[in-house]
Amino acid sequence: MTAIDDLLADARIPTAPHEGFDVGAALRRLAADAAAAATTPNPEIERAAQAGQRLSVVCRWILNRPDAADHVDHLAQDPGTPMNEGHLDVDGALVFACLLHLTDHRESAQFWWQLAAGAGHRAAAYCLHLHHLALGESREARHWLHMVTDDVLDSDAPDSVFLATLEAVATYVRRTGTSQASAPTGGLEMEVDRLATTTTGSCIIVQRPDQQLADSLHDFTRR
Repeated sequence: MTAIDDLLADARIPTAPHEGFDVGAALRRLAADAAAAATTPNPEIERAAQAGQRLSVVCRWILNRPDAADHVDHLAQDPGTPMNEGHLDVDGALVFACLLHLTDHRESAQFWWQLAAGAGHRAAAYCLHLHHLALGESREARHWLHMVTDDVLDSDAPDSVFLATLEAVATYVRRTGTSQASAPTGGLEMEVDRLATTTTGSCIIVQRPDQQLADSLHDFTRR
């Protein structure tokens, strides 16, 4: 045996089990700990999931309002008009953003919510609050919640009533799992996808609605 063999033999870890160590019990404890970690909800994840559920409820409720299609109709008219506070139907922007969210165009929904919120629409700011909360973006969520509650916003009085209604509806649906507000139909979703595919250049934001989509939304709300 060489000197190297002697050194390796001395360095070898004993293979005999430690006296009194129950391997089976240790494995069972590890399995129990792993199961407990899997079933214990992470507060941040749970809060984000609840915000996402609430946002979907709010969006469906807004989309099913009797005047939703009329506002999108106004937004679709005169596509050459600049989209600013003086020419934008802010309720139409809110409805369109909610439709985009429900059809999985989330980045475009954020853009249209921001347009409406920038024009002082508190319900759009509330949607942005939930949107960022669902993404785990707490700082942005707090910013938009501040915009909802801050008195410096030039907003009509009915908005506070509208927001209270949104909260009541969202809370009711979350507790009961029921809602009378329908999700977008396949035809309406196809109209949104059509608009998304006609976006030109490097812009990835879905363009403003056209009359064809507005007509499809009219059909949806008449059901």
